[in-house]
Amino acid sequence: MVGGVVGTAVIGAGVVLALTGFGRGDDPAPAATGPEETATVTRQTLVQRSTVKGTLGYGEAVARGYQGAGGAEGGGGGTVTWLPGVGDVVDRGGVLFKVDERPTVLLLGTLPVYRELGTGAEGEDVRQLEENLKALGYTGFTVDTKFTESTAQAVKKWQKDRGVEKTGAVGPSDVLVAEGPVRVDALTARVGEAAAAEILTTTGVDRAISVDLDVADRDRAVEGGTVTVELPGGATTEAVVSAVGSPEVVEDQSGMPGASDKTTVPVTVTLPDGTDADAGSVKVTFVAAERPDVLTVPVAALLALAEGGYGVEVVEDGATRIVAVDTGMFADGSVEITGDVAEGDVVGMPS
Repeated sequence: MVGGVVGTAVIGAGVVLALTGFGRGDDPAPAATGPEETATVTRQTLVQRSTVKGTLGYGEAVARGYQGAGGAEGGGGGTVTWLPGVGDVVDRGGVLFKVDERPTVLLLGTLPVYRELGTGAEGEDVRQLEENLKALGYTGFTVDTKFTESTAQAVKKWQKDRGVEKTGAVGPSDVLVAEGPVRVDALTARVGEAAAAEILTTTGVDRAISVDLDVADRDRAVEGGTVTVELPGGATTEAVVSAVGSPEVVEDQSGMPGASDKTTVPVTVTLPDGTDADAGSVKVTFVAAERPDVLTVPVAALLALAEGGYGVEVVEDGATRIVAVDTGMFADGSVEITGDVAEGDVVGMPS
């Protein structure tokens, strides 16, 4: 009698095995043998990850300058007479720079000051000014969209405290607006130079990581989601995705034949408070996909069955049997399997 033939390929080792059995009734049965190396079927969460490069800094730098006679376009005369230091933090009410010894002050909000605000003015920019005056401790007016005489009196008190002429009005050369405190990133003018539309650049005050994520991977970045960051020097830490921007087209400047523009999504990642790391290049790892609570084996335990599909060699009671399985996610050297196997089963591995 001639025994059957089962053909298998050991996936992890990359070799093909032909297990053949030939026997005659009067031959002694071979001793039971099993694989020398084994692994255990485990239940775990499989996670696929993708790693991209990022830059650790303080976020995008924004140019800020004098909005004197040039109006909202900036520039327009005067001499720079005082500048802060690089790295200084300026909060609401703080001075960004001085032109002809007249300070330009930071206010918090979202609307730029594009016109002079005085008695009789109405609009959301008036409300924004009054909100800032109130936050700085000035009272005697109602926070609304109307610039009244009461508002003018509060402005005069504020101007007196700043040591400038008490006009009761506020114009583009008096204030600049940002959404929060700013950090001086660089000085683009020097004391003694003519005031211009760009005097300095600022960033946010919190260190953050900027990542340009390929638009095809947009779904991997979720605001509030956790990522793993490898910092300059090799240390790793968990961080949080704090902002996901809109797709932007990055023009190719390589000049290489066949090169084309690329669409990316700007992503901001915030490090935990107290993280000690220098600015520089970092690696950010996003979760690409996840399969919780699944049965897994090492990828090397998979066998390619002659009839198609995959199987594993289950070892039990000193004997082995080939069990067909369906595969799912592959991650970190393991593979998800389903079939006639259970957690704790022992499977063969290539030697």
